[in-house]
Amino acid sequence: MMHTAVVAALVLCLFATEATCSSAQTPTHNISSCLLSNGVKNFSLPTDPSYMPLLDSSIRNLCFELPGVGKPAAVVLPASKRDLQRAILCARSSSLAIRVRSGGHSYGGLSYTTENHVPFVVIDLTNLNRVQVDSGSGTAWAESGATLGELYYVVGRSNRTLAFSAGSCSTVGMGGHTSGGGFGLLSRKFGLAADNVLDAILIDPSGNALTRESMDDDVFWAIRGGGGGSWGVVYAWKLRLVPVPSNITVFSLGRTGPVERIAELMHKWQYVGPNLPDEFYLSTYIASGSSNGNLSMSFTGQVLGPKHLAMSVLSRSFPELGLAESELSESSWLESAVKFADLDSVLNLTNRQPGVGQYSKRKSDYVQAPISMQDAIKIIQYLSTASQGSILLDPYGGAMARVGSTETPFPHRAGNLYSIQYAVSWKASDIDRADEYIGWLRSFYAFMAPYVSKDPRAAYVNYLDLDLGTNDWTNATGGTSNNSVSHAASWGQRYFLRNFDRLVQAKSKVDPENVFNNAQSIPPLHYERQH
Repeated sequence: MMHTAVVAALVLCLFATEATCSSAQTPTHNISSCLLSNGVKNFSLPTDPSYMPLLDSSIRNLCFELPGVGKPAAVVLPASKRDLQRAILCARSSSLAIRVRSGGHSYGGLSYTTENHVPFVVIDLTNLNRVQVDSGSGTAWAESGATLGELYYVVGRSNRTLAFSAGSCSTVGMGGHTSGGGFGLLSRKFGLAADNVLDAILIDPSGNALTRESMDDDVFWAIRGGGGGSWGVVYAWKLRLVPVPSNITVFSLGRTGPVERIAELMHKWQYVGPNLPDEFYLSTYIASGSSNGNLSMSFTGQVLGPKHLAMSVLSRSFPELGLAESELSESSWLESAVKFADLDSVLNLTNRQPGVGQYSKRKSDYVQAPISMQDAIKIIQYLSTASQGSILLDPYGGAMARVGSTETPFPHRAGNLYSIQYAVSWKASDIDRADEYIGWLRSFYAFMAPYVSKDPRAAYVNYLDLDLGTNDWTNATGGTSNNSVSHAASWGQRYFLRNFDRLVQAKSKVDPENVFNNAQSIPPLHYERQH
C-alpha cells in the first residue's frame, strides 16, 4: 500500500486522474502472439527480467518510475521500418493504445503512460537510430530513435563545417524534438529543427509508409512542429544540414549576486539577447537556492565566428556582463555540442544514459515586450523564495522571426523576444512534499501573467504542460467528438495559436479513427465508423 502523501504527490506530478496512477491488467498474450507471428522478435513483456530496466531506461522524469504508474502490456523495440509497421498493426489488432518513445524526455510522460486504465504498448525507437550524411548535398537521413547526440556525432565527424540546428541536450530523441519544432543554439541563424526538414517517412495508422510526395500537404506540414503522438510514427527524417565555420566561439559563465544585481543583468539581457546578430546565441539561466542570500545566474553563448568578434560585439552591447576574453574559447561545432551537453568527450555524445533523471515539473511562457527593471526585481525576489526553482530565458529573433507564423505549426515567430522555461525539482527524499514544490511553481507562473503573452497565453509544445488541459480518452482508439476538438483548443491554441485548426484538419485526414492519441494529442473531427 503506497503512503497517501506519495500517492497525492504522484497525482500532482502527473496532473492526471487517479486512474492514471493505477496499474491495469493488460492483454500481453495477444500482442506477443501477433508480434512473433509477424517476425518481430525484439520485445519485452511484464514477466521478463528485462522489462522494468528497459521501460525505465528512457524515463527522464522520475515521477513516472513510481510504482503506482500504469505499465504497458509490452515494450517493443523495432529494428527496421518493417518491424515498426508490424508493431503498429499488432498493437491495433490487440486493442492496445500506442505510445511511441524516441528519447523519453516528454515532460508529461506522454510517450509511456495512458489515462483511465487504458491498456497500451510502448513502441521504443531506440534501435532505429541510424544516421546517414551526404556531405555533398548537405543533407542527412536520421531515424527517429537517434538522439541529438548521436545525430551530432555523425554529422560533425563527417564534416567539420556542417551542423544541424536543434537542441543542446544530447539524450533528447530526434523524433519528439523535431515533431515539436526543435529550438536550439543555431535557431537564430538557421531556424528550428522542423524548419530544416526536407522529407520524412511517416508510418500511418494502417502501416503505410508515406513520404512528402505521397502524404497530404497538411500532414507533411503538421509533422514539422505539430507535436508528437498525433499523426502516426515518423520512421525517419531527411534533414537540411547547415554551414558553420571550422571554428566557432563558445562560453558558459556564471555570475552571482543579490536580487538587485541579478535583476539588473536580466533586465539588460532582454535588450541584448534577442537583438544580437543572427550568428550570436546568448541565453541566461537563473536559479534559486544559494545559502548566502545571493542567487546564481549563468550565461550560455555561442558565436559563429572568432573570439575577437564575440568580444567586440558583446563588450559594446552588454558591458554590464563584464565579459573577459579568458572566458571565451574557440572550438569546432561538434566540440561545442559536447560542452553544451555538459559531457567530457565527443564519443559521449552517443551515450544515451549520461547522468540520472530527476523529479521535476516545468512550464513555459513567451515574452513580447521587455519587463521593466522594477518588475524584474519583483520576479527575482519571487524566484528567490524557492529552494529548487529556476528560469531559463532563450533568445528568439533572427532567422526564426523571418519565418511566417503559419509556415509550420510552430507559430512563435516575429514579435516574441524570448521564451521562459520554469522548472522546479526535488529529491526522492522529498517525494511526500512534491505538492509543495509544484504548488510553488504554479504560483510563480500565476505571478508572471502580467509580463508575458496574452489572449492566449502561449506555450511551447516541447515543454509539455498538462496543467493547460488534457484529453480524457477512455478507449485505445476512437473516442473523439466535436466536443473533443473544442476542449483540446484550450491548450492547442496556446501551443499553436491560429495553426490549431489546420492541425485538426491534418489529423482528420491521416488518422480519423484517433489511433495515435495521448493526453494532449490533436483530436480529429468527429468520426462516424462505417458498419
